[in-house]
Amino acid sequence: MFVNMKKYRSAILLVLGLAVAAGSFAYLRLKPIDVVVAGREQNVPIEVFGLGTVEARTISELGFEVAGTLMSLHGDFGDAVKKGDVLAELQSREQAARVASARAAAAQARAAAVQADAAVARANVALRQKLAISQRREELARRGAVSSEINEEARAAYEMAQADLALAESAVDVAGENVVQAEALVQVEEARLAKYTLSAPYSGVIVARKRDLGSMLNPGETLYSLVDPASVWALAYVDEAKSGQIRVGQSATVTLRSNPARPFSARVARIDIESDRVNEERRVYVKCDSCPDEFHLGEQAEILVNVATLEDALLVPMSAVRDMAGNTGRVWTLKDGRISDAVLTFGQRTLDGRLEVVGGLPDGSEVVIEWKGVPSAGRSARVVTGR
Repeated sequence: MFVNMKKYRSAILLVLGLAVAAGSFAYLRLKPIDVVVAGREQNVPIEVFGLGTVEARTISELGFEVAGTLMSLHGDFGDAVKKGDVLAELQSREQAARVASARAAAAQARAAAVQADAAVARANVALRQKLAISQRREELARRGAVSSEINEEARAAYEMAQADLALAESAVDVAGENVVQAEALVQVEEARLAKYTLSAPYSGVIVARKRDLGSMLNPGETLYSLVDPASVWALAYVDEAKSGQIRVGQSATVTLRSNPARPFSARVARIDIESDRVNEERRVYVKCDSCPDEFHLGEQAEILVNVATLEDALLVPMSAVRDMAGNTGRVWTLKDGRISDAVLTFGQRTLDGRLEVVGGLPDGSEVVIEWKGVPSAGRSARVVTGR
C-alpha cells in the first residue's frame, strides 16, 4: 500500500517540535542551577540610623534687665569669652549718680552713729558726776549741813542724767539701724548699676550679635547668643519602630554633612521621654568623645547607634525572603544538592537589610541567598560562591 508521506509531514514535524521543546524544557528544569548560600559571620554590629542636626545643650540669649542706650560692645560673632568677661555696657550716668548719692547718705549715717556713741560717752560722764554730787549732798543732809531741799535737787539732777543716758543709748540704736538702711540702699543702687553692664555667665563662644552701638534696648531684649562648646551634641530623629533597643551610654558614630569622610565616635547621652507625635520619631542625643573644635549649629548629621553585636550569626538578605510576616518568612534552602522550601524565624536586622536566622532551618541545610535560573523544590543545585 502506497502511503502519501506529504500528507503527514506537517503532523510529524509538529510532533517532533513538541518533543524537542519538551525535552529542552525538561533539561532546563532538571539542570542543576548555580546558587550562593549564606555563611556564618562573626562580630556583626547591629546599628540604628538617625538623621539629625548639631545642637548645643547650653545656649543662652543674653540681654540687659534694664532699658538703655548701648554705649560699648566688647564681643562679636565668633569671639571666645570667659566667665565674667564684660560683653557690653549701657549709658549709666543717672544710675551712677544715684549710687554716689546713696554712698554719701551711708557716710552721713555712719557719722551720725559716731556722734551717737560720743553722746553716750558724754551722758555716762554726766551721770557719774551727778551721782557723786547726789551722794555728797545726801551725806551732808544726814549731818544737817545742808537742807533737804538741796539734797532733793541733787537727787533729781542724778535721775535726769540717767534719763539722758538712756536717751543717748536709744539714739545709738537708731543710728545703727540708719547705717544698716543706708548701706542696704547702697547695695540696691549698686546692683541696679551692675545691670547696666552685661557679662558672660559662663565661658563660651558668641554665635550671634543682634544690635549695634547707639541702639536703644528694651529690658530682656536679646543682644548676644552665647553657646558653651563643651555642651555641643548631635540630635538624632530615630524611627520609633527601630528605637526600642537604644539605651543611654551605647556607642555611636556621628558623620557631619560638611565632612563625610571623617566620622566621630560618640555615645548616647539622652533619650527624650516624649516622641514626635506627627512623625512618629524619637529624639536621641549623642555626645562626641572628641568633638571637632569648629561646630555649626543646625548642620545636618547622620548618627549610627550600635545597639548590639552578634558574635556569631547566620544572616540572610531580605531579597532572599518571601512572604515576610512579622519575624518569619519563606526561603529556599539547599541540602544534599537539592533545593527545598523552609519557613525561618528571624531576630536582629542589620542596617544593610540582612536578617539574623534564629530558628526554623532544618539540620544540615543551608540558606540560598542568590541563584541563577528558577529555583523549585526538589531541583538540583550546586554552590558556586559563599559568604
